[in-house]
Amino acid sequence: MSNLFQIILFKPIFNVLVGLYNILPGHDIGLAIIALTVIIKLVLYPLMSSSIKAQKSLQDIQPHINELKKKFGADKQALAAETMKLYKQHKVNPVASCLPVLVQIPILLALYYVLRAGLGDTNFALLYSFVENPGSLNPVSFGLVDLAKPNYILAVLSGIAQFWQAKMLSAKRPPKAAGEGGKDEDMASIMNKQMTYFMPVVTLLVGLQLPGGLTLYWFISTVLTALQQLYIFKKV
Repeated sequence: MSNLFQIILFKPIFNVLVGLYNILPGHDIGLAIIALTVIIKLVLYPLMSSSIKAQKSLQDIQPHINELKKKFGADKQALAAETMKLYKQHKVNPVASCLPVLVQIPILLALYYVLRAGLGDTNFALLYSFVENPGSLNPVSFGLVDLAKPNYILAVLSGIAQFWQAKMLSAKRPPKAAGEGGKDEDMASIMNKQMTYFMPVVTLLVGLQLPGGLTLYWFISTVLTALQQLYIFKKV
């Protein structure tokens, strides 16, 4: 693990997790992970809001893109140029919708190492001086679930939450113009279908292999993102 990754992500997340474990009732690791998830979502809230608004903007201009396709037909170069003009005119950045995913990858990786360390042979030498050393972290949450081991219930819930979030976004898309075939689908539409049907399956399969603590994080994070989507869609 590189020193930069450890300093910027691993140690802060690890210390926050242990600190939450120390102060929350019952020293419950599940509650600590849920609280940590909420904190991470609050930190990423501005970025996620920007991404959701970008997705919404892409949906709003989809009818205009369909018109451009009908107008320019097979002239891909002209279509690309006019599409970029349309993005600029409506101040839409198609890349912005992908940024939160890219940002969450190193965070998810750091959390994986944190939970592997925290729920295994913990090295409390990484704690900051103001964070109390608990001696050990009990991986059993609510007296029932061992979050150090894979949990199929949490994996299924994560897959369902992923489908709900993606389906909600899909439901906001405008209908395709009459006569448009599958070959003319834009990249956003293809990605949307992948997110709706492919990602929940991937989430489920990966969740069955990961520690329950990480799957719990993904489940709560996805639910919070979906709720944020609902709020922003009603607001804009």
